[in-house]
Amino acid sequence: MLSRSILWPILALLFAAVVERDVRSMTSAQAGEKTVADGIYSDAQAERGAASYNAACGGCHRPDLSGATGPALKEDRFARIFAGKDLNALYTKIATTMPRNAGGSLGDNVYLDIVAYILRENGFLPGSAELTTDVLPAIRVLPGRPKPPPPVGDFSYIETVGCLTAGPGGTWLLTKATPPKSVVLPVPADRGATVAVGAPTGTQSFRLLDAMAYGPNAHEGHRMYVRGLIVKLPAEQRISISVFEMIAASCE
Repeated sequence: MLSRSILWPILALLFAAVVERDVRSMTSAQAGEKTVADGIYSDAQAERGAASYNAACGGCHRPDLSGATGPALKEDRFARIFAGKDLNALYTKIATTMPRNAGGSLGDNVYLDIVAYILRENGFLPGSAELTTDVLPAIRVLPGRPKPPPPVGDFSYIETVGCLTAGPGGTWLLTKATPPKSVVLPVPADRGATVAVGAPTGTQSFRLLDAMAYGPNAHEGHRMYVRGLIVKLPAEQRISISVFEMIAASCE
């Protein structure tokens, strides 16, 4: 019989080998695991889900998923309840409890569409294939992330940083401006200063439609943060201002 002084080191080595094997197995499984960030639904599916959600769920959870009489379905609560679980947990929760007092009444495909919409609103981008029930247990839910801003189009709500310049006929222009970026509401109070940090001098120019309401003479030649609705015309771009903030006393 082996003495205790010899047996314990052998057992310790065996235990360490087993632990290492299990850790490697878990790491390998996680590395190959599919998540909600892997484009697991289609954009068309999320669009259908938006219509179904607004009709059946928005009254309790609000159109922006922030929660009312029903809990929020995004941000901290979404992460706390569903992150780390498989997607089937989210689907089952929705399919068995929504709409209120009528869980299961919408049908599998509609609930899948709603799940796709909720994922999109939590910042996860779509892919090319539609989400189906058979893959739900193999997909892991991650904490939500900020939604990407929509592309800039006519009448988009945008922000830009540039140089305030007097134009012809009493007009005011934002010159040397950065490319306009769509803004997702709500906007933090210090947004202008945050955007301006490290922003290079741009090449675009915007006519500011209602600059006179903001006392532009005091800011001529200043570097300004402007937020508002963009109007795209063939000859120029215009901004209807909602926020007008000085970033620096010089455009250099």
